[in-house]
Amino acid sequence: MADLKAVYAAVDEPSSLDALDLFAEHWDKKYPKISASWRENWPNLSTYFKYPQEVRRLIYTTNTIEGFNRQLRKVTKSKSVFPTDDSLFKMLYLAMMDITKKWTGRRQDWSIIHAQMALFFADRMPG
Repeated sequence: MADLKAVYAAVDEPSSLDALDLFAEHWDKKYPKISASWRENWPNLSTYFKYPQEVRRLIYTTNTIEGFNRQLRKVTKSKSVFPTDDSLFKMLYLAMMDITKKWTGRRQDWSIIHAQMALFFADRMPG
């Protein structure tokens, strides 16, 4: 994973392509489809580099999402069968409400990220 992280955490697109080349040299013998998939999808993946470093870090950091999903799994694990899909949705909704009540912390660099996102998404963000 560290080799792949060098690709998406690179400073700019050319550095990222260099990191992808290094990744391919090291891993293509064992996992040839990974770098091939990245190269095939590069036009979509490379749009990521139009954002500043802080915003990109926010995009690729998934710890919060993984923690949220882990807490939802903990709630549903004790029940193996739900009578209806609606009952599952209700339970997940209530669990989500409890989980998000505990979210009190802020990212240290949130004001910088917010200002940069306001520039990129001015039409979607309240002023």
